[in-house]
Amino acid sequence: MIMRTQPLISEKYRSMQQQLHQNPNYGVASLGFAPLVAKIAKGLGLKSISDYGAGKCNLNKGLINSGLNTFEYYPYDPAFPAYGDPVPADLVCCIDVLEHIEPDHLDNVLANLAEITIKVGFFSIHTGPAMKVLSDGRNAHLIQKPSSWWLDRLIRYFNIEQLQNLPEGSGFWIIVTPVMQNS
Repeated sequence: MIMRTQPLISEKYRSMQQQLHQNPNYGVASLGFAPLVAKIAKGLGLKSISDYGAGKCNLNKGLINSGLNTFEYYPYDPAFPAYGDPVPADLVCCIDVLEHIEPDHLDNVLANLAEITIKVGFFSIHTGPAMKVLSDGRNAHLIQKPSSWWLDRLIRYFNIEQLQNLPEGSGFWIIVTPVMQNS
């Protein structure tokens, strides 16, 4: 079990995220990435997947629909306390999550992701505004920065193995390995 002392989310923001998750159209991005994640997991022979920011566990459903049937699935989402703490896994997925993180907690979250990534991480990050807003009126994407800004932060914790821009400049997905693997 990972012992962390730094907070990953404030209680006020956790409550806002729980409200947003009541919207059936919130947290569905992982369904679109599931075929690619399944291909990565199969290709590398990865047996465990940690879904960081799992929401309604749509990634798990998408992976099964993509033919990936033999893997351990560990959801984590602070808006769903019943999932428990983040669990280390061969493949850590963080899909359409990092742009939603409170800026003053981002380094804590990235460090936590690095701690639980055993072999590979797959992250997708949107760089512009979301179509949804928080209950306090802010855009649901709290961090709207270009890929260069994100890369500067990610390389503190990860080696970049592959980066692919999303259509229309809306963001990117990235495959990473923990820095300690190549140290």
